[in-house]
Amino acid sequence: MVRNLSNTYSIVGEWIGELRDVQLQADRMRFRRNLERIGEICALEISTRLAYTTKEVQTPLGTATCKSLAEQPVLATILRAGLPLHYGLLNVFDKADNAFVSAYRKHRLDGSFDISLEYISCPDLDNRVVVISDPMIATGSSLVKTIQVLREEGAPKEIHVVSAIACTVGIEFVKRAEPNVTIWCGDIDEELTAKGYIVPGLGDAGDLAFGPKVQA
Repeated sequence: MVRNLSNTYSIVGEWIGELRDVQLQADRMRFRRNLERIGEICALEISTRLAYTTKEVQTPLGTATCKSLAEQPVLATILRAGLPLHYGLLNVFDKADNAFVSAYRKHRLDGSFDISLEYISCPDLDNRVVVISDPMIATGSSLVKTIQVLREEGAPKEIHVVSAIACTVGIEFVKRAEPNVTIWCGDIDEELTAKGYIVPGLGDAGDLAFGPKVQA
């Protein structure tokens, strides 16, 4: 299932526009905050799909029956670009467990690349709801490899992916490899370059959020 937040008119469209705007991208704090806010909106949407219990809460004037999450999700992020989205999710699911994966493109001289994954830290994932933050789903290769590696650590009952911008090519790749994953994205672009970059996209989300890197 794919949920494109831009299919409805909301403030998310303005945040996506600011993320894409080359003039506003110079403001790294605003760029990170817009990603964070998209994470918060997606977390609220995902929260409506989760299981709840009721409990009695004592107020100063009596007792109230309130809803409470039956269990906390696991929030997983792909370092480093996924961190602002992750913080947005964590702002909402503030008691959640967390997982971190370093997956990145390792380029060859001919322009092709492999996905290198060198680090993972996560809790028990068996029968848990896992929410993965990855700001750009381009080819989908790094996301699929991340999901596969997380599955080696346990068997989640649900996997959600939160992204700012996804490409149709990447979405189809993820759906073929992981048909039961739900993708939540701020917008969807149709074009992918020969080198695997989304057009019009927004550029390199990691560099725009945290500064350029020396590694190619």
